[in-house]
Formats: sequence, C-alpha cells, structure tokens
Amino acid sequence: MPSNQNRDNFIDKAFTVIAESIVKVLPIAEKEKKAYIYYRDGLAAQNNGDYSEALEYYQESLLLEESPIDRGETLKNMAIIYMSNGDEELAIETYHKALVENPKQPSCLKNIGLIYEKKGRYAEQDGDFDQRDIWFDKAAEVWAKAVRLYPGGYLDIENWLKTTGRSNIDVYL
Repeated sequence: MPSNQNRDNFIDKAFTVIAESIVKVLPIAEKEKKAYIYYRDGLAAQNNGDYSEALEYYQESLLLEESPIDRGETLKNMAIIYMSNGDEELAIETYHKALVENPKQPSCLKNIGLIYEKKGRYAEQDGDFDQRDIWFDKAAEVWAKAVRLYPGGYLDIENWLKTTGRSNIDVYL
C-alpha cells in the first residue's frame, strides 16, 4: 500500500476515534447519537463502494435524525449513490428532498444540472435539438441557482452558462 494511502487510512481512523469520543461526551440526545452513528457507518460503506449497505445505514439515520441540515446531507449522499448506479430519476427526486430539508446545498443543484445537461447531450446526439434545448434550459436554471449559492465555486458551470448563451446578469448577484 502506498505511504500516502496509509496516511489517509490513519487519518480516517483517527478522525473516527475522535468523532466517536466527542459524540459520547456531548450532551446530545441518544436518538441523535444513533442517527450520527448510522450516518457515519453509511458514509464509511459508501467510501468503500458498498452502496447497498450505505443506503441501509442512511435509511436508518433518516428514521432517527431530526436536524434538517443533517437530513439534507444524508439525502444528498443517497442521491449520489443513485446517480452513481445510473438511477438518475431517483437521484433527482432525492436531491429535491435534500433541498427541501436544506435549501442551501449548491452541490445538489449542481448534480441535478449535470443529469439534465447529460440528457441534453444525448438528445443532441440523437438529432433532437428541441429536446436538447429543453434539457439544457433546465440545467441552466438549476445551475444558475447553484452559482448564486456558491459564487466562484463552479467556474466550469459559469463558463458553460456563458458559452451556451444561457447566462443572465442576475446569476452573479
């Protein structure tokens, strides 16, 4: 194993030990602690590529978690898995649920836009330029929101908006 991978594994393990210690001593309700543990286990499974296990842990976390911000983060991670597995409709639906919980997640908007832009490229390859424009316009709409939430954070998206003529002045306000 390369030395930098050993270091990363050490850092991951050290972070986990520290986080668990903090969770144990913080005056947090037992339900919230369990929700965090399920979330953490889901994240570890996701990082290891065990998506089905990760989704199970995330579902358990959602049953216990009350914080909208934490629920939004969990839903976002679930949507990433759905997107990775090619279930783009479920990913979009789950990203929207995440945004209901926490509307200030520009990465959800960015990823929804990626799916729309991909559908537009496929329509273009098929010669369906009307459908392409519909998908590209949908991508531009969500990407404009993402850029407003995270100015300067998505330069490639800002460039796409400009080069496709789908940028408007209020994107940068």
